[in-house]
Amino acid sequence: MGLLSLGTPLAWDDAKQHADHVRTHGITQFLNIWDRLKERCGDELLWGDEIEYMVVTFDNAERNAKLSLRQSEILAKLQTIVEDIACGCEKCSVPTYHPEYGRFMLESTPGSPYTGSLTDLLCVEGNMRVRQVFTSVLAVYARHIARRYLKPNELPFTLTSFPRLGVPGVFTEPHYDPANAVSSHSLFLPEEITNPHARFPTLTANIRRRRGSKVAINLPLFIDERTPRPFVDPTIPWEREIYPEDPEAKNGAALPDHVYMDAMGFGMGCSCLQLTFQACNVSEARRLYDALVPLAPIMLALTAASPLWRGYIADVDCRWDVVSASVDDRTEEERGLKPLKESRFRMPKSRYASVSLYISDVWFNRPEYNDINAPYDQAIYDRLLAHGLDTHLSRHISHLFIRDPLVVFSETVDQDDTTSNDHFENIQSTNWQTVRFKPPPTNSPIGWRVEFRSMEVQPTDFENAAFAVFIVLLSRAILHYGLNLYLPISKVDENMDRAQRRDAVGTEKFFFRKDVFPPGVPSPLSTPLSTPHSSGANSPVEPNGVGGFPRKAKRLQNCFAEVPLPTNGHAFGALEEEYEEYTLDEIFNGKGQAFPGLLTLVHSYLETLEVEASELIRIREYLDLVKQRSNGSLVTPASWIRNFVRSHPAYQFDSVVSQEINFDLFVAMDEIEQGVRSVPELLPTCYSSSRAGYQPSELPQSMSAP
Repeated sequence: MGLLSLGTPLAWDDAKQHADHVRTHGITQFLNIWDRLKERCGDELLWGDEIEYMVVTFDNAERNAKLSLRQSEILAKLQTIVEDIACGCEKCSVPTYHPEYGRFMLESTPGSPYTGSLTDLLCVEGNMRVRQVFTSVLAVYARHIARRYLKPNELPFTLTSFPRLGVPGVFTEPHYDPANAVSSHSLFLPEEITNPHARFPTLTANIRRRRGSKVAINLPLFIDERTPRPFVDPTIPWEREIYPEDPEAKNGAALPDHVYMDAMGFGMGCSCLQLTFQACNVSEARRLYDALVPLAPIMLALTAASPLWRGYIADVDCRWDVVSASVDDRTEEERGLKPLKESRFRMPKSRYASVSLYISDVWFNRPEYNDINAPYDQAIYDRLLAHGLDTHLSRHISHLFIRDPLVVFSETVDQDDTTSNDHFENIQSTNWQTVRFKPPPTNSPIGWRVEFRSMEVQPTDFENAAFAVFIVLLSRAILHYGLNLYLPISKVDENMDRAQRRDAVGTEKFFFRKDVFPPGVPSPLSTPLSTPHSSGANSPVEPNGVGGFPRKAKRLQNCFAEVPLPTNGHAFGALEEEYEEYTLDEIFNGKGQAFPGLLTLVHSYLETLEVEASELIRIREYLDLVKQRSNGSLVTPASWIRNFVRSHPAYQFDSVVSQEINFDLFVAMDEIEQGVRSVPELLPTCYSSSRAGYQPSELPQSMSAP
């Protein structure tokens, strides 16, 4: 959720008075960064992951798994031990922990960025584990750290959504009444579910106030054999009369045959897996950004992990639309429900949404790919153009800046635009899109970056590491071979919708580009496009003289050669001939001779690296998970969770996830993460308790689950 400022946050009626000021000075701050760093070049590959944990407490007597609201206390303990380790071990990369929106959440990142070394690539799984439990000085891994400083009946989980968040009864420890939800006015979530830092309740309240109503989240219900039809949710307190918005549910906000939710906490209480890459320069960052945009939906489908919401089985497998609706601050005019009168724009999307514009100025980025309505602030666009920015980047920034700042601190209204970028980040960081283009912070050695944001977090560190490693390698293959993955944005949006459907991996097809190699570029299965430049260098690496092939690189690189425009130019064909529909199996594993598959391209890129045999075994284990997940040999976590609920002895085939089922689900998920529960339909055979990093003495006494 970004840095937490100290100060006095303004309520919406006061904050909106400063909206133009924040936008104007935010653009000034961006332009100052642009002027200083637009020519910056040669930054090495640095990258990192970000994972959120939910902390769950087990009540064995009541067989109730509840969310633990001890975030502040846990973080204080973790911060102390992390600082002690850092002081005693200068070369150690000690993981860091941060507060998140939910008071039951912990955000974790590596203590320092990973580099392009293969050693770093293969440290990801271990580093993730270090963030979970801590026993002796860096003897075990990160998930272990969190475990060590929790209560005996508390455990950290990397699960996308808590299945019984917002049900009647007790789902938190301690328990609170939703009647006191003074910031969200939710029918289901108490105020205490939210991080108490002033930013979070203010953000929640200001979204509601700006919108003019509570947020309305409706997921289609999975209709089982005994689900009442039509389904009218008996758990909604239809007649509550505490807040002015209480009648909204019965006045149409809650749809029949849907799971209804009404607060930011349902979305921002989700966990995910995000990756950030430092690029060689701004041009490479923009190329990587565009290439990752079409990948976001298919990676969302492949990592699907959230089929349970507010005590029900939903007919979707992913979190994206929940989070999108949970922060949708658009007014009725902006949503197109009323004619524009007081609002400035009709906005087709929530501020948490898929990307609406490509931003690279590479020659094969056709204008026709940006084929959806993406409104932008004309005055800001003109200002950026006049300052010397190109049309692509000007359109992107002016599109982001149609939004209002949601949280303004009275103490930071006036800033020094030469030394601060807070106003820019105020709007930039609350445009939560599938991919984010990130300018360098002020007064920092950090360069131009790209953040990949669509993936769902997985139950085990092995899975999270596998998808992180795959995306890192794929990003290098894209830049190394100059791949062209462009699709019309409208097709990317359609893929986002399909990605969230139940069992999308097995049942859906996705639009994808037929020929990913630019004109005149040979297939990497025969000859690489070119040798990548070494970081910061201006000349290619010298061939090693063996058959004329380039010398193999010792590490993952930045600063790749751009694909040149063919000497005789290039005439584009019909746009609709550039893509077709593929299964995920075909996208990842290939379709005969017509399409090589993303995994084939990654394996081809690995051939350009000096990889030890032992390292290659580890990497192939990760890539095999991606292969088996995409070809259906292994199910997604969403499918496994759904099947667990429907096969539980207590399940009544009525779409309801009971307290008992939820308890047993979390017991089972913990056993899976420890590697002591065999789930060959979910995880490959290489995953075991030894792989998970647990010794028998460390494993808690198992609470049996079906």
